Amino acid sequence: MQRRDLFAAGFGLVSFAASAQQPLGVVRTHALSLLGVPALPADFPHFPWANPEAPKGGEVALTRLGSFDSFNPFILRGTADPGVMNIYDTLLMDSPDEASTEYAHLASMVELPADRMGVTFEIREGARWHDGQPITAEDVVWTFNTLRTQGRPFYRAYWADVSEVVADGPRRAVFRFKSNENRELALILGQLAVMPKHWWDGRDFSRPSLDVPLGSGPYRLERFEPGRSVVYRRVEDYWARDLPTKRGFNNFDALRYEYFRDTTVDFEAFKAGQIDFRTENQARNWATGYDFPAVRRGLVKRDEIRHERPTGMQAFVMNLRRPLFQDARVREALGQVFDFEWLNANIFNGLYTRTTSFFSNSELASSGLPTGKELAVLEPFRAQLPDTVFTAESRLPTTDGSGNNRDGLRRALGLMREAGWTIRDRRLVNAQGQRFEFEILLNGATFERIALPYVQWLQRLGVEARVRTVDPAQYQVRTDAFDYDMTVDVIPQSLSPGNEQRDFFTCAKAQENGSQNIAGICAPVIDALVELVINAPDREELIARSRALDRVLLNGAFVIPQWHLRAFWIAYWNRFGRPARNPRFGLGFDTWWVDPALDRALAEAKRSL
Repeated sequence: MQRRDLFAAGFGLVSFAASAQQPLGVVRTHALSLLGVPALPADFPHFPWANPEAPKGGEVALTRLGSFDSFNPFILRGTADPGVMNIYDTLLMDSPDEASTEYAHLASMVELPADRMGVTFEIREGARWHDGQPITAEDVVWTFNTLRTQGRPFYRAYWADVSEVVADGPRRAVFRFKSNENRELALILGQLAVMPKHWWDGRDFSRPSLDVPLGSGPYRLERFEPGRSVVYRRVEDYWARDLPTKRGFNNFDALRYEYFRDTTVDFEAFKAGQIDFRTENQARNWATGYDFPAVRRGLVKRDEIRHERPTGMQAFVMNLRRPLFQDARVREALGQVFDFEWLNANIFNGLYTRTTSFFSNSELASSGLPTGKELAVLEPFRAQLPDTVFTAESRLPTTDGSGNNRDGLRRALGLMREAGWTIRDRRLVNAQGQRFEFEILLNGATFERIALPYVQWLQRLGVEARVRTVDPAQYQVRTDAFDYDMTVDVIPQSLSPGNEQRDFFTCAKAQENGSQNIAGICAPVIDALVELVINAPDREELIARSRALDRVLLNGAFVIPQWHLRAFWIAYWNRFGRPARNPRFGLGFDTWWVDPALDRALAEAKRSL
C-alpha cells in the first residue's frame, strides 16, 4: 500500500467554492494525491494507458503455485485463492501510472472536512451487488469493522488511527480519525474492498470457507475444483463497466487459474500451451529456458517491461524471536559469507542488482553518511543508537565472484568469536558446547538453488544449516505462527511509505501472529522512526525520515539482502492485443485482450506443433 500526503499544498486537488452545503475549508473531490495535482480531471474519459475500444471475449489461462481451501482472503485461517479479489470493488481505484494517486470508483466523491479529522465517501448511485441489491454505506461500515476485529492483524495496524466509521444515510460512509497527523489515512481507506453485509449475515467470517462469495466487481466466481483450479466469469451487466476507471479493463470473458505444486511443472504447462501468460522470476530460466519450438516459430512472445516502482527488500530473514539470532554480531557474520557476486555470475547470468536498501530503486534509500534533514531526524536518538549509524556508511560485503570468499569468512569468524562462539572440531560452539545450527524454511523448490550454496558457505564458517522446503499452504501456516529460524521474505515498499511500516517493523507486531514483522524486529528507536515516517508533514520530510529509518534498519543487520530487478519479465502465447504503452508503476495485464485474428492463427499453428 502506498502512503499519500493528502494535505500538502491544498491536497493538490481541484478546489471547490464554499456554499451553505459545503463549509469553508471542506474539500470535495474526484481524486486524492500525495505528490501533486492528479493528472486526470474529474471528467476524464478513461485511464490513458487503457484502450477503451478493446474487444471483450475469450478465456485466459493463468497459473498459481500451491493449493487453496478458501475464498476468504481477509483472515489468517485457511489458504485463499488470490483471484477472488476480482469479485470486489474498492472505494477508490489506484492509478499505476501516477505515484500515490487514486480516483473515485465505488465512491463517486470524497469529502475531507476542514479540520482533517476524517473522510467521507459517497457511494456511487447505481452501484450494486451481483444479486442486484444496492451497495450501501452500511456495507462499508460492516466491512471495515469486521476486518478490523476479525481480519488479518495487518488491518488493525493499518487503520489504527481510525476512531470510528458510521453511515450518514444510505450512501455516505463517514470515517472519523483520532488525529489529523496521519496524512495518508483517507487515501488508504479508499482502497477498502467492500463486502456485502447481507450475504454474510448468518455466516462465520472468521472461518475459511469454499462457499461461493457474493461480490460487486467485474468478475464472479463461476466454478472451481478445490486445490486445483478456479474460473471467474466476466459480469456482462457489471454496474461500473462504463466508468472511466473501468473503460478498457477486464476484457477477458473468463479468467482460469490452474494450480501447480512447483515451478518446474508450471513452466512445462506453459510450454505445452496449457497456460497463456506468465511472469518469469528465475534469471536462468529467462536467459536459457525459452529456447523451445513455439518461441522459435514466434508463437510465444517474450518482453522485458521496465518499471519505475520501488523494489523494496528481498532477503534471507533471521527470526529474532530465536535466541540464536539476537546478537547483531552474529547476524552480521551470517551476511559476510553470503556471496551475491558468485550467485549473479553462476546462477543469475548477471541479470540482477544487489539490494542495498529497504527502499531500493527509490529516492527514499539511505546512502553515504547522514547529513542535513536526515541527520536532524536521527540526532535525538543518538544515545540509543550505535555510533556506526552516524560514522560509517552501510555497505554490504562484495567478492570477486570466484567463490573463494576468504575475506568474508575471516570477518565472519572474528564477529562470531566476539559474540562468544568458537571453533571446536570444525564446528562453531558456544561456552555450553551447543552447536550453531538452524533451519532455512522455503515455500517451494525454486529457492533451493540459492539456499543450498549458502548452506555450503555457512559450513565453511562452522555453521550447520539445513534447508526445509514445504508447500505454500504449510509455509503460510508456519510463517503466520513465526515457526522458522530463517526464511526468504519480500518487504514491499512504495514511493510513499506510511502506515504499513507498523506491520513490518514495530514491537507491537513482533509477537502478533500473522503480522508482516517476519524478522521479529522490536526496538523503541525503530518504533519512533516509523511514527515519524507516518506523520511526515511534507515530501521533503518524508524522504529524510524514510532514509533515517532505512539506515537504522540496515545497521541492525536484521536481514541478508538479496537482489532486485527493475523490469517485468513476461512470456505469453501470441493471442493477445495490448495497449500502446504500460503504466509507469505496473504491468497492466488487466487491460490486455484476446485478439480474434491472432487467436485463430495461433490455434491453427498449434495443430502443427
